[in-house]
Formats: sequence, structure tokens, C-alpha cells
Amino acid sequence: MSASKRPQIDLSVAREVCSPLTPERFVFQYGMTAIAFLLTFLALLPLFSLIWEILSRGLSNLKPEMFVKQVIDFGFANAIIGTIKMVGLGSLFSIPVGVMTGIFLSEFGKDSKIAGIVRFFTTILTGVPSIVVGVFAYGVFVATTKQFSAVAGGFALGVIMLPIIALTTEEVLKLVPNHLRLASAALGGNRFQTTFKVVLAAGLPGITTATLLAIARASGETAPLLFTALFSDFWTDRLDRPTASLPALIYRFYQADDPQQFQLVWTASIVLVGLIFLLNILSRVIISKKR
Repeated sequence: MSASKRPQIDLSVAREVCSPLTPERFVFQYGMTAIAFLLTFLALLPLFSLIWEILSRGLSNLKPEMFVKQVIDFGFANAIIGTIKMVGLGSLFSIPVGVMTGIFLSEFGKDSKIAGIVRFFTTILTGVPSIVVGVFAYGVFVATTKQFSAVAGGFALGVIMLPIIALTTEEVLKLVPNHLRLASAALGGNRFQTTFKVVLAAGLPGITTATLLAIARASGETAPLLFTALFSDFWTDRLDRPTASLPALIYRFYQADDPQQFQLVWTASIVLVGLIFLLNILSRVIISKKR
């Protein structure tokens, strides 16, 4: 390239870029950084204070035998199993339906009127209060069967998880590069093969993360379980009977007169927060591996 065709550099701009910051800009830059750190600390302060309160009140009374005793014996083993059981039932309902809904919205429906209607009602469902979901599940299961049950609780949790999984699956699949779809079509793959063998496989880490976050959200819900699964102080093997859960245990014993039952609230809170924290950490690990 000749000297006449080379791009000309504005020496004044280069000099301004390379020169040190003026005192005003220096103060502004570091002042805004300090304000950002301060506001971040204030945002995290409630979380740290909550964790500190739970640990300071419950950690000293957390004993290994509490993980194998039922609630009537001042343990929470049946509550942990009940929570896992109902979250598992909700996952069996919400994960397949949510993933297929997300696939339809992203790949097959896209800008169709049906997809718009489905997306609209799914978005509304994300904002429905959990207690309203509990009332709905009560009318569907408890009012018809005349029995509180783990199935009703799992259905309520599944309704809460469904829109999170569906909308996140749609967004994850939209992020899959279009050239993967074109490459699959060029190799002779039809639309179903491209969607389920290429696009879905590429978006699987994001869908897994969305599922774990939905499970973490459902694990801490209390109101729907009070309307559906109620509570039980004893081991429950059947799915059509009232079932204990960690959130319902905390709600039930928070105003208990027995000091040992009241102390059980804080130890159960440690277990519940730890479970939710573990699920969130697992989702972050999946995201980091994807990146």
C-alpha cells in the first residue's frame, strides 16, 4: 500500500487517547467505581444477613441423626424425602411439557399466531402468585379426591416450574447458530432430525441450567404445598397421602411453643437453603462448562 493510500491518523486524537486522565476524569472514574461497589455491597447485605442469622441460630443444633429421624422425633428426614418426592413429581410433568413447548415456540411455531398465544399465556403464568397456583391445584386434585396428597403437591410445583422451563428453552434454542441448522439440512436432515439431533443437543446445557433453576425455585415454595400436600409428622410411603416438606415444616413450627420444635425451624432452614444453593452452584458449573 502506498503512502498516499494509508489511513491518516489524527495526531490530536492520538495524543488525547495516550495522555493521562485529567484530575476531574480521574476523580469521576474512581468515584463511580466506589459507588458501584458500595451499591453492590448494599444489595448483597440482606442475603449475607439472612445466611448469618440462619447459621448462627441453627448450626449449633444441627446433628447427623436429624437426617434419619422423622419430624415426630425432632428430625426432618421425612421432610427432605417428601420435598424431593414432590419436586421429582413436578419435574416429571413440567420438564417434558416445558421443553416441548420451548421447542415449538423456537423452531416450529416461531411467529405464528398460535405461538404468540402460547407465549403470551406462558409469560402470564410466570407472574401468577404461588398461592393462586396452590388454590388451582387444590381444586383439581384435593377437592375432587377429597384427599391431600404428594401427587397434588407435585402438580402444583410442576405448574410453577413449567413457564420457567418453557420460556428459557425458547431463548436458549434461539441462541443456537443458524449455520448448524443449514449444515444439517445440507447433509439431508429433515426438520425433526435437525431440531432434535442438532439444535436440541447444542442447547442442552442451557436447558439443563433452566431446569435446575426451576427446581430450585420450586423447592422453596410453601403456599402451594399447604393447599395440596399439607403435612405429616411421620414417614409416608404412598403418594396419595399428606406428605411432609421442608418449607411446610418451617411454616408449621415457626410459632411452636415447644423450644425443640422451634429450633427445628432453623436447622431445617439450613438444609433447605443449602439444597437451593447447591442447585444454583450446579447450574453455574454447567454454564461454565458450556462456555
